[in-house]
Amino acid sequence: MDDVNERWLTPDELDAWLSYVAMSTLLESALDRQLQRDSGMPHAYYQILAMLSEVPGRTLRMSDLAAVTQSSQSRLSHAVSRLERNGWVQRMPCPDDRRSTLAHLTEAGFAALAAAAPGHVRTVREHLFDRLTCEQVGQLRAILRAVLTGLSDDELPISGVAADQEPAAG
Repeated sequence: MDDVNERWLTPDELDAWLSYVAMSTLLESALDRQLQRDSGMPHAYYQILAMLSEVPGRTLRMSDLAAVTQSSQSRLSHAVSRLERNGWVQRMPCPDDRRSTLAHLTEAGFAALAAAAPGHVRTVREHLFDRLTCEQVGQLRAILRAVLTGLSDDELPISGVAADQEPAAG
């Protein structure tokens, strides 16, 4: 490695990076613990149910669901199998593309999501938004959108929201 030409992190950048890594790891753990304790589902399953609840007909191609949940096809398939066993998601063939499979959020899945949502939102508020001013929330949103836009050419890797679109209230 050529140390002379390498752009190492400045002390401020390193501090910001390490703070981000710690925050994201601890927040994800807190969300997962709360959902497991209160709703019997991991955060990853909650995200799948939430993404399905936000689309018309509560149905997505498995490949699109993998993209919006930032999951591999194999990991998503395993998760959807568990959600199917719970009666929360139903897989069905895609009528206009025999190579694709659709994932559909069932009424039982929507009810499970609706029951889990208040505790999840309370935990998100407690560990993130209640600690920030309104100005800081705006700054955080701008920072995250700038980073996400740099990670994706056309769309943000969440909910299929285009970089210049306002997200849906949720």
